[in-house]
Amino acid sequence: MTNISAVVQSIRNIMRNDDKGISGDAQRLEQLGWMLFLKILDAKEQEFEVTKENYTSLIPTKFQWRNWAEDSEGITGDDLLAFIDGNLETGEKGLFTTLRELQSLEGNKQLTTVKNVFDNLNNYMKSGYAMRRVINELNKIDFNKLADKQVFGTVYESILKELRDAGNKGEYYTPRAITQLMTQLTDPKLNEKVLDPAAGTGGFLTAAIDHIKENYVKKVEDEQNLQQNIIGWELKPVAFVLGLTNLILHGIDTPNYEYFDSLNKNYIDVSKSRKVDVILANPPFGASINSQIDITSNFPSLFRCKESADLFVVAILQLLNEKGRAAIVLPDGSITGDGVKARIREELLKKANLHTIIRLPQSTFFPATVSTNLLFFEKGTPTKQIWYYEHKLPEGQKSYSKTKPIQFKEFEPILEWWNNRTENENAWKIEAKNLKNFDLDIKNPIQEEEEELKSSKEYLTRMKVSFEKSNQLISELENLIS
Repeated sequence: MTNISAVVQSIRNIMRNDDKGISGDAQRLEQLGWMLFLKILDAKEQEFEVTKENYTSLIPTKFQWRNWAEDSEGITGDDLLAFIDGNLETGEKGLFTTLRELQSLEGNKQLTTVKNVFDNLNNYMKSGYAMRRVINELNKIDFNKLADKQVFGTVYESILKELRDAGNKGEYYTPRAITQLMTQLTDPKLNEKVLDPAAGTGGFLTAAIDHIKENYVKKVEDEQNLQQNIIGWELKPVAFVLGLTNLILHGIDTPNYEYFDSLNKNYIDVSKSRKVDVILANPPFGASINSQIDITSNFPSLFRCKESADLFVVAILQLLNEKGRAAIVLPDGSITGDGVKARIREELLKKANLHTIIRLPQSTFFPATVSTNLLFFEKGTPTKQIWYYEHKLPEGQKSYSKTKPIQFKEFEPILEWWNNRTENENAWKIEAKNLKNFDLDIKNPIQEEEEELKSSKEYLTRMKVSFEKSNQLISELENLIS
């Protein structure tokens, strides 16, 4: 079996030495993204050519990976760069231009997907010789071999984690422990449509695939149903291609993974065919909506605002079927506040049963330091009571970090508590009718009492010290007078 980790490390080193081309990890990931996509797509198409009658490749013959990349002594240097980028002298179109123009074949969703990948990514490498070396390393992995595919899937997870440290691209990464927890507690089932409208690199969708396969897939027909019911939408080009590749690695032959802005759709009247049974998402937050297109006009006037996370709450409510379930990540800024924020929360509590909020430590989404919450709700009945659970850092650990990220095993107390709820030092509940201004930022009452008691003790200690100093001064004054 191929040493996948060694291959990936070698590719990293080669790309880092192409100092005239690739600048930083973000560009390296983008470069690796489109190469992986083409190679994995070609492996999948070779499989289809055997198993599906009259299958026709999405990629023109000349640009199929097998025909230009697999020969280790094939095209290289300036000729390879011209093949990829096009030849200015002859006017011959390169790989990128050719695949971007696949839009001329309308009505084929898969062709549109390929076009979208190359319409929004770049070839950063400036050394054709270095690129050939990268290609030769990639060719050591055989994606038609199950063992290679499984091991690479694990390594690919570590590649996606690097997004945390690749500038603003870190917004695409949700810790795997969080996606696993939210998926397990929401329990998506076979034949249910599962959507992530802010899918990033596909972490929630692959967690849903793994969960359904492990618990509900029993026969070939079940696998086919699963293929049809995993849906992702993503706007950012790099995240889109990485997520697309991630789904293929998880056995989704033709991913229902679309490239567009989820907020740039009319949510005032959503048709039944577009509604889903389960939504798992970590909507982008902290950035205002600034666009030449008035995205807010897609929403009812009462809920129009500039915060993307708040708009996603409205969209998710509209996209869920009756009795549909959702688990989403929201910052503290979205569960409190007045005006439109309060109206959106009122709508959530009126149209859905927000039964649980799990409060997370501030460093959970390292390197971001923002207080976040996991909201679990079911559409169809209004909220009467909300349970809160405060997840705390492991004992002796001050924060999560790159070397000490959050681990799934930390959630064992939550999993035990979930179906047998009692109030304790980490869990409490509140009646929805007692909320003020629909504010969901409810602190742990036990912790508040402890902090109040601690504050009182500190205050008494300071008073005692102050009195002792006063008595000492009085004694000194008495001595001076006498």
